[in-house]
Amino acid sequence: MHAYRSHTCAELNKAHVGNDVRLSGWVHRVRDHGGVLFIDLRDHYGITQVLADSDSPAFAALEKVRAEWVIRIDGTVKARDESLVNPKIPTGEIEVYARAVEVLGPAEDLPLPVFGEQDYPEETRLTYRFLDLRREKLHRNMMLRSNVVRSLRNRMWDAGFNEFQTPIITASSPEGARDFLVPSRLHPGKFYALPQAPQQFKQLIMVAGFDRYFQIAPCFRDEDPRADRSPTDFYQLDLEMSFVEQEDVFAAIQPVIHGIFEEFGGGRKVDTNWERIAYKDALLWYGSDKPDLRNPIKMQVVSEHFRGSGFAIFAKLLENEGTEIRAIPAPTGGSRKFCDRMNAFAQAQGLPGMGYIFWREEGGQMEAAGPLAKNIGPERTEAIRQQLGLGVGDAAFFLGGKPEQFEAVAGRARNEIGRELGLAETDTFRFAWIVDFPMYEKTDEGKIDFSHNPFSMPQGGLEALNGDPLKVLGYQYDLACNGYELISGAIRNHKPEIMFKAFELAGYPREEVEKRFGGMVKAFRYGAPPHGGCAAGIDRIVMLLADEANIREVIMFPMNQRAEDLMMGAPSLPMNEQLRELGLRVIPKD
Repeated sequence: MHAYRSHTCAELNKAHVGNDVRLSGWVHRVRDHGGVLFIDLRDHYGITQVLADSDSPAFAALEKVRAEWVIRIDGTVKARDESLVNPKIPTGEIEVYARAVEVLGPAEDLPLPVFGEQDYPEETRLTYRFLDLRREKLHRNMMLRSNVVRSLRNRMWDAGFNEFQTPIITASSPEGARDFLVPSRLHPGKFYALPQAPQQFKQLIMVAGFDRYFQIAPCFRDEDPRADRSPTDFYQLDLEMSFVEQEDVFAAIQPVIHGIFEEFGGGRKVDTNWERIAYKDALLWYGSDKPDLRNPIKMQVVSEHFRGSGFAIFAKLLENEGTEIRAIPAPTGGSRKFCDRMNAFAQAQGLPGMGYIFWREEGGQMEAAGPLAKNIGPERTEAIRQQLGLGVGDAAFFLGGKPEQFEAVAGRARNEIGRELGLAETDTFRFAWIVDFPMYEKTDEGKIDFSHNPFSMPQGGLEALNGDPLKVLGYQYDLACNGYELISGAIRNHKPEIMFKAFELAGYPREEVEKRFGGMVKAFRYGAPPHGGCAAGIDRIVMLLADEANIREVIMFPMNQRAEDLMMGAPSLPMNEQLRELGLRVIPKD
């Protein structure tokens, strides 16, 4: 017999009754029923119930074991009494009568329990992540992640893509986030960077003549943490294709993502109608470029109904250039109590509040109510109601100003209204391609900078770059699902003269572009094909499939909110010898 096991803890069933077996695993739970011990023995695969009574030679040793000890059991498979069968586990019809036990690894008192799913502080969970990962839910999430990655690989190979690896140590590149820098020992004073994405390399793979590339790529960005984003590193399904337009990229990746969600979505509905929504429309209708389309509410511009009206706040606001009033329809939200609650929500978001109108029936007639209705009169309120398609029992909320100042709050209010009123679908994955992103934006200092990927082809080519930069659209696209960005991509700028002009508008002179991206610029001078691609965030995909709100629940060894690895003690102080070798000196903070 094998030194540690003849079977796993998920293998045994009624067909094995009477067999002598050997199992190894962790003590999941011990139950003492007065002279009879029951032990749930757990390994990677499942749980088997082990029992020993006072006649068993293993009884005395088993009395000493505690939770999470690693033990080996020799025993005989017995059928459980019919009334004691556990249909929830594969081994629920049998138990193993222990005849011998060996302790392979005793455990000290646990800093957090493994049995059950108690809510423990995240700092404790991350410090003892190796224990946390033994818990059923987290173990299940990691296996889901592993299976998703395997399936992604298989689907990409089946679609005619080839997997190539790109460097982890490279040059710094402006990808929209901070680089992690790596000092060079051989070149004192110079630094490598960990790649924010394999962007330049995958484009060079296309220039080198490989037609369809993919990679499960690690990416490194020194970012502020969020619930849906790791502060240090993440993995993405990275792909690139030659001789393609935007629609070709969509056609290649859509069946892969759709198939993953069907395979691992647990029976939840997977939307097949992936809308195309222009970036400006997404912000107008949903207040976000990653809208949750399970919520049917669409915001609308209603400025004309308030221009010159009796509601002075909005009327005066509209006298300023670039301002507008938007309405958030709220079907079934027509009660003063609900309207006051949403007004309080807006105040909690830092706004003075939200104006509202709700429609009710009075004396057999429909009537508009609320402070706004009194100020603007029945004709304007009726025009608003008709534009929004509302009726008795419905409401509408209003926000005004420069859109960039209130859009994000309007989007959150839309989500909250949909949630409160039960309008949003559940158990559904809804997708939308967000397209026509602006190439540039104005920074807080009033400078022009790239708003998204700097390597994208501008719509209209070189000619478009000779006009107002803020009106230039790129062949850039994101895939949104249930309020999260899953994919980001673009058709690439493969012509040096267009690249130089695009970077010049963002404040990068030709010499700087040659210095930073010399390899790619050089390659483009030797025959570059039109190409494009995208990258899908694996962590976020698994987060959605696992129905988790926090991305750390689907990452094996995540950092905490302060970008610290509490288990391994990173970041750590370097030794003086290391600093001397690298020619570095650490200046302490005041």
